[in-house]
Amino acid sequence: MIKLEEGNVLLKPAQRRQLMACFRRALRLGARLGDFVLTISLKRIGKLFELHADIRDRRGNFHCRSRQNDWRTALRDLSRSICLGLHEQCLRRA
Repeated sequence: MIKLEEGNVLLKPAQRRQLMACFRRALRLGARLGDFVLTISLKRIGKLFELHADIRDRRGNFHCRSRQNDWRTALRDLSRSICLGLHEQCLRRA
């Protein structure tokens, strides 16, 4: 399950769909682990966009953060770090 907290950033519906599509791989990896909850906070700080993610599953909790000039770049960076963390948890499980 993904929870999105937009904060002070106004997203269009198409942008919200792009954001959710970016985390499809994370959802599949989280479904393997079980009890997966991904909470994403999106904030604008000056000219920067900050995305903060809290990930909870059966194997444990971890946090990721990305701060970039463009929200799409921050989104790509955050999704990569989330997938790497989930993949590491899957490997530790085996």
